Amino acid sequence: MPVYPPILRPGDTIGIVTLGSPLSSATINESIAVLRNMGFQVLVGKYVYNANGYLAGTDEQRAEDLMAMFANPAVRMILPTRGGVGVAAILPYLDYGLISRNPKIVSGYSDISVLMIALYQLSGLVTFSSLLLFDFRNSTPAYNFNQFFEATSTTIAPRVIRNPPNMPQISKVPGNVTGPIVGGNLTSIMDTLGTPFEINTDGKILFLEETHEPTNKVFRMINHLKLAGKFTNCLGIVMGECTGCQIAYGKSYNDLIDEVIVPLGKPLMTNLASAHGIYKAAIPIGARVNLNTYNNTLTVLEPAVTL
Repeated sequence: MPVYPPILRPGDTIGIVTLGSPLSSATINESIAVLRNMGFQVLVGKYVYNANGYLAGTDEQRAEDLMAMFANPAVRMILPTRGGVGVAAILPYLDYGLISRNPKIVSGYSDISVLMIALYQLSGLVTFSSLLLFDFRNSTPAYNFNQFFEATSTTIAPRVIRNPPNMPQISKVPGNVTGPIVGGNLTSIMDTLGTPFEINTDGKILFLEETHEPTNKVFRMINHLKLAGKFTNCLGIVMGECTGCQIAYGKSYNDLIDEVIVPLGKPLMTNLASAHGIYKAAIPIGARVNLNTYNNTLTVLEPAVTL
């Protein structure tokens, strides 16, 4: 059974952690100031400002910070500073039983995707493919904040996930399916194949997005997922953006979808505002959604937070 975290309310405490690559202290502090101006209390993890090359501290230190936030009853939401690389390395050090008994809102994308998949599969926790700490800045589009707070601070249900105006969601394979939605960043998901933290797509709606990869490399990863059987028993597919992805060998990301994903025959929606794009929908990983590509809708069927 899914475990839903308590709702986020004004004045709640948000725990800040760095779980993958480091982020500059100036950027961290600027976003923390935005959170405080919104009326939230902020608790900064012990190792948030650490930097050791491409990692923010050791695997054990980053995991320790995350577990400290789950164990702290004052913390209502855990917000990673960024993704980057290395999040998969903390997964063996987490106490999934403690996490299940102390559910919190966890939001993020990019390499945080592997954490959200692990939390759902091993703790039952519903998380959110939505904003990271560095997205809390004055220049962030209102759409992103509206999506985030609708998902985490209300119990509105059903909630139709709609792109901003002039950015159409495009359905390419007709169908109408209902099930938990899982997934996230394609590169990060590939990190966990063949490990205890590998994504389970059976009976699920699979959401994928990518950033700054040439089409031939995206093809390689999609084909790897195909060979690993991740499309075989999934119910449907939602393809997010591939932001900054370069045409390779004359083929674009949309060509790849048409030539590789469409023939899979699964209900398919594309061009969902997500993750690395300018506009970011709030997708509750592990929650039950309806993907209806006859009427071109993606609907969250139940509240993803509890009162």
